[in-house]
Amino acid sequence: MDKTQLRQQAIEKLEDLSVHLAKKQKKEQQITTLLFHSKLWKEAKTVGMVRSQSFEFNTEPIITKALNQGKKVVVPKTLPERQLGFYEIDENTVYQLSDFGIEEPVSNLFVTKDEIDLMLVPGLIFSRKGYRIGFGKGYYDRFLQGFNGKTCGLVFSEQLNNDWQPEDFDQPVMRIYTDTVEGSFSYE
Repeated sequence: MDKTQLRQQAIEKLEDLSVHLAKKQKKEQQITTLLFHSKLWKEAKTVGMVRSQSFEFNTEPIITKALNQGKKVVVPKTLPERQLGFYEIDENTVYQLSDFGIEEPVSNLFVTKDEIDLMLVPGLIFSRKGYRIGFGKGYYDRFLQGFNGKTCGLVFSEQLNNDWQPEDFDQPVMRIYTDTVEGSFSYE
């Protein structure tokens, strides 16, 4: 199966899960508990993450917790040539929709790649080796090249799929937090 078909299947699974809101929220709570108790989270001073779409893992409670703990939170904006730039946000930040339907901060507080301690990397599909399939534009794979911070994925069990091969440019995450019995997988 090619990545286009895998993406479509993954979106359908995520949309189906989001219809069952109580189940989705229970899974999110289980996964965020693992994240919040992790060394990665506890040591991070600056955390990068996307503002999620309705069918994705809800990052809003994570943003709120990070800000309440005094962490710096940075959210991406799409830039020319399929690049990402991360900008500091707070509880008063205003957002606008990108061409991809993602909320991006109206902020000029640019934060360099080297200042980010932990990146919560989004994706549609994750392998148990940390590789991911995103929406197919390569923004995160480009950003993660040369990224020296820690990376993780917050992954519903419905997103785990090993029936595909990563490509040379794919950048794996270091850890996956999931709602399976194992709870998390580490690749460090």
